[in-house]
Amino acid sequence: MPEGDSLHRAARRLQPLVGQRLEVTSPHPRAQATRVAEAVDGRVLESVEAVGKNLLLRFEGGLVVRSHLRMSGRWRIEARGTRWVGLPWLVLRGEALEGVLWNGPVLALDSRPIARLGQDVLGPGFDPGTAVARLRGAGDRWLGEALQDQRLVAGIGNMWMAEALWEIRVSPWILVRDASDEVLTEAVTAARRLMQASLADGRPGRNVYRRAGRPCGRCGTIVSSRGQGDANRTAYWCSGCQKEGGEPPVA
Repeated sequence: MPEGDSLHRAARRLQPLVGQRLEVTSPHPRAQATRVAEAVDGRVLESVEAVGKNLLLRFEGGLVVRSHLRMSGRWRIEARGTRWVGLPWLVLRGEALEGVLWNGPVLALDSRPIARLGQDVLGPGFDPGTAVARLRGAGDRWLGEALQDQRLVAGIGNMWMAEALWEIRVSPWILVRDASDEVLTEAVTAARRLMQASLADGRPGRNVYRRAGRPCGRCGTIVSSRGQGDANRTAYWCSGCQKEGGEPPVA
């Protein structure tokens, strides 16, 4: 699933369209059913902003389009008139460029769900202390699961959870209630730092994510994986050097 850095990258790509009056179409039948394109066609795009895993496109007249990419969505910027293979969900056609949304499963004229999110981990005003306070409300949950709860802190997904906890040598299986404020602060700070680096160079490094069965590059222990939490997302960790918090419970 695209994580917060991917959405911030998409927002950057679409900036050349800001300030232009756009032709907006929805070639995909499912996207046509949202009626988003007809609502904003011919309006000026005033801003594009990433908030957690959401992209908000603000048009004149106070209309806000919310795009969530789920597992396979992608925003691309292309030359106007580029031929497509397939049917994109949304096309924002400017003077020389067009923004194209592919496989966009969530497309709506509604930004209200954003109000329920925690802070954007990549936001300019991100405060680790506020994030820690929200995480404390998930005391009985595994830290690896809690870090991906967008209501607690927005933007962190499975990959950056795994890589951040590897970075600070903490197991994803520690319960939030057993983690110190220092550990929680280090976890969200590491996630922010790693995602900022990815946003800067576009090449996210992987030390444990999707490397189950391979040796850890730091200590040589074989990387483990196991489903975690209600959503059963796969957690990846090294039991050799991520000792704080221990191992998953016996099934």
